[in-house]
Amino acid sequence: MNHDISVLLRGWEYNASEVTVRKIIGVDGSEKIQMRLDLGLLQMETLGRPDGQHPQGYESLLELHSARRRTFGEAHGDEDDFELTTEECSDLKQEAMQYYYRYLSLFHLGDYAGVIRDTQRNLYAFDLVRAHAEDDNERTSLEQFRPYVLMMNTRAKACLLLEDQEFDRALDKIESGIERIHDFFVEVERSDLADNCREIAFLRDWSERIKNNRPLTSQDRLKQELRVAVEAEDYERAAKLRDEIKELVA
Repeated sequence: MNHDISVLLRGWEYNASEVTVRKIIGVDGSEKIQMRLDLGLLQMETLGRPDGQHPQGYESLLELHSARRRTFGEAHGDEDDFELTTEECSDLKQEAMQYYYRYLSLFHLGDYAGVIRDTQRNLYAFDLVRAHAEDDNERTSLEQFRPYVLMMNTRAKACLLLEDQEFDRALDKIESGIERIHDFFVEVERSDLADNCREIAFLRDWSERIKNNRPLTSQDRLKQELRVAVEAEDYERAAKLRDEIKELVA
């Protein structure tokens, strides 16, 4: 067997300025995701754990340790004292990195539902480590990534709405995402960091671009015409426009 992957990379150049990904059909007939890297490529499953492994029969280590926590709670009447060792936390972090590569790929492929699934999954993993790591330093080791994951989760949710031209709902979703990130900084008693948070700044800028570039609705157009009519002191036209606007919102 020839293990040289040059043939796979031929004609698929690496571009450091953008995420280069594609979907392929594997030899097993199932869909795979490939991400081009400077020294090769990553290949991931589209469902389950990205590397296709099933730790102790579970979909992922997150599922395994969540099940362990439930069993602990049933045996002791409380899950609060369940603990994750440093090695278990390290393995959960490595697994979260796999999901990061996949949701980043899925975002650039336009699979926003998959991004929502994988980002929410990583947020659960962060919660598990924060609540149950036996080492205090481990408890906060993943929190630095939470604003980014919240931003990507928000972007995917808003993109789904924008595809359906649900502009107002998309803007509400973005505002909700900004609030979630801000609430995180308040929770960790670092609300001062919110002012310079890149993720919040990106979402605010994106929200403004949507507002400025969205197509005008019938109501928006009538309101524009109404302003023009009032400025021109065409009160008869203004009265008719007000009636049309009332009919639209009735």
